[in-house]
Amino acid sequence: MPRKQKKYHFIYKTTNEVNGKFYVGMHSTDDLDDGYIGSGKYLWNSIRKYGRENFRIEILESFESRGELKKREEELVNEDMLKDPLCMNLRKGGEGGLLSYEHGLKLSRAGAAKIKWLKENDKEFADKRRKFCIENLKKYGDSFPIGHTIWKNRKHKVSTKKIMSDKAKLRTGNKNSQYGTCWIMKEGKNLKIKLNELEKYIQNGWIKGRKIKDRLL
Repeated sequence: MPRKQKKYHFIYKTTNEVNGKFYVGMHSTDDLDDGYIGSGKYLWNSIRKYGRENFRIEILESFESRGELKKREEELVNEDMLKDPLCMNLRKGGEGGLLSYEHGLKLSRAGAAKIKWLKENDKEFADKRRKFCIENLKKYGDSFPIGHTIWKNRKHKVSTKKIMSDKAKLRTGNKNSQYGTCWIMKEGKNLKIKLNELEKYIQNGWIKGRKIKDRLL
């Protein structure tokens, strides 16, 4: 059954009045006072930190249909906007849902690129992410994968697994930054070397592998 058409369709801008950062999105509703101020992940991290009362939403443009609205968001939330250090959008407009496997893979790469840029250019974002990793490393130890959220009692969808698999394939062979290297250890010290140097180090008392706390990998 097709989705019921909403009465109002508009482009909105939500602004953090503390630091000036903003998020631009689209929304369809039957109630202009429904309290909606955005759905972006980075935006909601900011709302949790500064409090909802410090965010202002304004309607930039209104449209007659959802189709017109989506098209306009694609025009407004473009690559130039994403490069703005004050922009909290993580991906271009119109990319809020998966249209195909290729689309999902494209979104995954775009999101990763935006997060990488934020870590390098947004001190607030980088500090928060670093604090998150440190706190969870203390809590979960070596079982916590740095840079990722805890994944417990959940399963990836088949389509997501396919995307992850294809991304991993792009990092195989000489495309992987660790290609042609290995870890070795000696007297509790770990060292990463080129594979073609392994025999030389072994002759000097090193062994292949590395030690993390009380485990040998």
